[in-house]
Amino acid sequence: MTRERAAAFLVLTDSMFLGQRQRVVGLAARSRIPALYSQKEFVVDGGLVSYGPNLPEMFRRAAVQVDKILRGATPGDLPVEQPTKFELVINLKAAKTLGITVPQSLLQRADDVIQ
Repeated sequence: MTRERAAAFLVLTDSMFLGQRQRVVGLAARSRIPALYSQKEFVVDGGLVSYGPNLPEMFRRAAVQVDKILRGATPGDLPVEQPTKFELVINLKAAKTLGITVPQSLLQRADDVIQ
């Protein structure tokens, strides 16, 4: 990314990336490349910004589906569910390190702002 002079990069939801999130966040910081993540955990670990589904809520919904199946529902009869709650998380310390000023309008829309 550095050699190709990437202006930014996007990290999508993947268990491999989640397991290596500190390494990925560190690479972005050392390279001074802004990154957008799909999971809040990356931003908690020092990443710039994330926007994606609320994973704990998705797991709760999955547990409801499993409960229905264990009570006798036919899996094929259950509706397919998609995430309904998405979170925008911004790390102002990371933004400052990168020299990025986050617009107030974006900060007001954020679900969580990490100082």
